[in-house]
Amino acid sequence: MRTINLSYPMPPETTAQWAQPQVAALGQFDGLHRGHASVISTAVALARREGVPAAVITFHPHPKDVMGRGDYDGYLTPPRDKQELLAAMGVDLLYIIEFNPELSRVSPRDFVTGMLLPLQISTAVVGFDYRFGYKGEGDADMLRELGGGVMKVETTPPYLLAGEKVSSSGIRKSLQAGDMQQANAWFGRFYHLRGTVGHGEKRGRTIGFPTANLQLEDRYVVPAKGVYAVKVHHLGDVLHGVMNVGVKPTFHEGVSAPSFEVHLFDFAADIYGQELRVELVDFIRPERKFPSIDALIAQIAEDAETAKRLLGYHS
Repeated sequence: MRTINLSYPMPPETTAQWAQPQVAALGQFDGLHRGHASVISTAVALARREGVPAAVITFHPHPKDVMGRGDYDGYLTPPRDKQELLAAMGVDLLYIIEFNPELSRVSPRDFVTGMLLPLQISTAVVGFDYRFGYKGEGDADMLRELGGGVMKVETTPPYLLAGEKVSSSGIRKSLQAGDMQQANAWFGRFYHLRGTVGHGEKRGRTIGFPTANLQLEDRYVVPAKGVYAVKVHHLGDVLHGVMNVGVKPTFHEGVSAPSFEVHLFDFAADIYGQELRVELVDFIRPERKFPSIDALIAQIAEDAETAKRLLGYHS
């Protein structure tokens, strides 16, 4: 998959380089959940039938981030994760349009005539609730009209699970409530965090549960504070463990920024400075303050056993 960074207005040399008949899925696609996957898989299948490249056209940064919307709290799939997932879905070309205040004021007509038609998009595939252009004035019907018969438009229906529409906002709420089962069901995979192992307080090793301090590589949506059963991808291996997301109230007061501490079962290698991708399989319990270190140690041991059972892990 090729990743192409675009800006508005699009320079003529960019148009000349990438203009070709192609089918493109349009959307922000943060999360790449089952609903997004239905839009993208429709575009890929149509592109294969037509013998043209399958493209995705999206934005970065997130429009809500740029416009200062108060309900924006990070990415479900930062750019690197989005690229890996889209490549695995069979996408040939990923266009990332730089979103800025100037682009937010571009009309639906100017977006189509200035970005989509110059790329020779033969068919645009969008979700049923797709909006675009200044103040979201454009919808699928307007996109079809502005395509002028040159660009066809296909819409996909809402993706429902148990009668509910799968959405990024719903996933965010599930993560913040610690409802990993619903979040992962809507994703169609395990939610993950990626980062590098850094030096923490090294307290875990003194109480018999050494932890890897995960320093996130991007601005992920942070799940509910608490303890999770996790699968950890490290240098091609899949490890199992338990992760605490939070501020460690037994040891600290007045701390607001959460840390991400992963205890790996039956693992003792030095992994400082190495990358981990941590999949959150299930939520075990909320974070809380313990009356003593011994009480904390007993609870961590119990959490580890719970995680092993949830993960089907046997040492």
